[in-house]
Amino acid sequence: MGIVKISDELHEEIRKASSIMSRSINSQAEFWIKIGMLSELHPQMTFNEIVAQLLQSAEVSIENISHIAGYGNE
Repeated sequence: MGIVKISDELHEEIRKASSIMSRSINSQAEFWIKIGMLSELHPQMTFNEIVAQLLQSAEVSIENISHIAGYGNE
């Protein structure tokens, strides 16, 4: 683990986003870094496609989550 220097302004935005997303400040920064790296590696993919691929690689069942959240019951 290392230290990354960022501006106070960016740190504040990460802090605000982390509270909304129920993540620690470090977890929020790591998420944004990971998405940014994947976006650079796969510029043809949208944010939603990247997140869907991450969920799939973790074997998260979108169908189960949709059912639990009450989606798809029409």
